[in-house]
Amino acid sequence: MVTGASGGVGRAVVRELGAQGAKVALIARGTTGLGAAAVDVGTEGGTAQVYEADVADYEQVRQAAERIEKELGPINIWINTAFSSVFAKFADISPEEFERTTAVTYLGYVWGTKVALDLMRPRNAGAIVQAGSALAHRGIPLQSAYCGAKHAIKGFTESVRTELMADGSEVKITLVQLPALNTPQFQWVLSKLRKHPQPVPPIYQPEVAARAIVYAAEHPERKEYWVGTSTVATLLAQKVAPALVDRYLARTGVESQQTEEETPSGVSNLWEPADEDTDYGAHGTFDRRSHKRSPPALARPAPRARAPRAGRRWRGGGRVRGAAPGGTALERSGREPT
Repeated sequence: MVTGASGGVGRAVVRELGAQGAKVALIARGTTGLGAAAVDVGTEGGTAQVYEADVADYEQVRQAAERIEKELGPINIWINTAFSSVFAKFADISPEEFERTTAVTYLGYVWGTKVALDLMRPRNAGAIVQAGSALAHRGIPLQSAYCGAKHAIKGFTESVRTELMADGSEVKITLVQLPALNTPQFQWVLSKLRKHPQPVPPIYQPEVAARAIVYAAEHPERKEYWVGTSTVATLLAQKVAPALVDRYLARTGVESQQTEEETPSGVSNLWEPADEDTDYGAHGTFDRRSHKRSPPALARPAPRARAPRAGRRWRGGGRVRGAAPGGTALERSGREPT
């Protein structure tokens, strides 16, 4: 089950799952984007069914999950990727815009996690994967609403993780902290900037994120996965010299997130889906500047736990590879996860 499945990281994730023969339930708001995502899954070799829902609405998420279990069978993997945001200085964001961003980007993960746990805990099996960001550890200018939500997701997930551990539950939850990605985010997130927003280089293709997220779904015992050298560098710099990072971002962070050539697109998915009538796909407009592969990702240490069997079958009948695929193999942090 993947939220935000119609575009960006979610779209790349469902394609990766399809390539492994998975049976995938797709949740998002945009009819056209969802339909195209379902076709992608089928083309890759999987099976897909779409469920329109606004993740900011708990009842919509709960009802979608009930339909999924009735129509496709028990949900054993739940992946949260859906988000929205505003590119602007905090002073320029209205209370309603900030609240809506928080409802989608933070509470969307909370509601998804709650619904997943309500289904998984009675079975004492399952995994939840949160698509996070380096900005869950380090806030930057022009993204106060998004950074606040990502920080909140990190704290929320840590709390839930420790509760599951205290209960001795076999349900696992993990975070995948991602770098800057070439997704349609920069075409459809509400922008109040003078110039078109852009990711802070280095930029990675969404398939890099998708491979890491699918790997984390198969190996959810780890607390966090860090993807991309820029994520690792940012998080380590924040630990060592946070005040220095503050000064650096104050000097460079505003201009580095805006292009010189373009003006904002005028499209916004904050209140309504941007892909109701248009399929944006997984990629944004920065293909020429984006890396298709990432150096090894760093796995945060975690208590030793019984590892899932390599090659465990998904409901769709395909196998999840036992090794981290496509340039997202895990760098040793003490020792590699098994």
